[in-house]
Amino acid sequence: MSATSALWRLCVSLLFSTSLSCYQCLDDLNLGLRLCWGHMLTEQGIRNVGACFRKLDRIFNNNERVIEAGRVGKGYDKQLKELLEAEILPMAEEFDKKENDETVYEERLQTAADNFIAAASKLPRVSGCFPPCGFQSAGAVFNCVTCHYDSCEFPLDCPVKEMNAKENKRIQMWCNVPFHLPVDMEVIWRFAEEVNTQQVDQFNEVTAGMDRLYSIPSTSLQHQGTYQCEIYSGRRSIVRLYFYLAGCGGPLRAAGDIRPVSAPRRALSPFASSSSPPPPPPPPPFATAPHGLYNCFAAAAIPLPWDSLSVIKNKAIKSS
Repeated sequence: MSATSALWRLCVSLLFSTSLSCYQCLDDLNLGLRLCWGHMLTEQGIRNVGACFRKLDRIFNNNERVIEAGRVGKGYDKQLKELLEAEILPMAEEFDKKENDETVYEERLQTAADNFIAAASKLPRVSGCFPPCGFQSAGAVFNCVTCHYDSCEFPLDCPVKEMNAKENKRIQMWCNVPFHLPVDMEVIWRFAEEVNTQQVDQFNEVTAGMDRLYSIPSTSLQHQGTYQCEIYSGRRSIVRLYFYLAGCGGPLRAAGDIRPVSAPRRALSPFASSSSPPPPPPPPPFATAPHGLYNCFAAAAIPLPWDSLSVIKNKAIKSS
């Protein structure tokens, strides 16, 4: 085995004897070998490549300022590599096959790290992660220690938002999130009648499209339950929001009760063509309720687009 081959194996073992790090992530192995070839220990007067790599580890890998500067937005990791190479390559070419004192290495490497920090800190950052829920790909930041992007790692399901409603009053639910959404998103509204739940199998689809506003012009007992808004991009679910509406104060069925539920009728879009309004929902099981309660079932939920707040109202059920 040649001396060059032995040196190569030594350097490789030194580079990868520790966990992943920023220098190994952003720099080429051959460049590091050329850089450290002539590293001389001052007191002993001997060449020591291992000491050079330990210096790189201290100045770059264990430097919190370097790590923080490398936390760039998605797609900018390539520019990080270019910035580090711009600092290391000239040194590697200058030091290649030449002996230099360790103090020279210390000064030059520290300057290179400072320059890298200053330049990398100017690259675009991201707004970060917005808790507590949703798949937020735009919030991912690059981690040069692991050489991967750190995702936000939140669950898809948001906590249930409880909404107080009064009989025959309008109520609106907005499917809004604080993070960026793709332009090709699809919004699906679902309803679980009477229950306060996040069990997806208890929901029935109400409408699908681009509507992020769900409006109930006049609340009634038939609207009591949980509304789910799920946003998709392609086939991937991005987030699920939940709104629990108590309705007119009728009895609340427990979430564990799995007797069949029926969703509100699919509402017509304000832009859909129809010669007559859709029929009213079937009479509720409370057929013996007083006249005031009959009027509680006078309206149905209507999803509205962003730029429209038009309302379709059903006629109140006449008393017998």
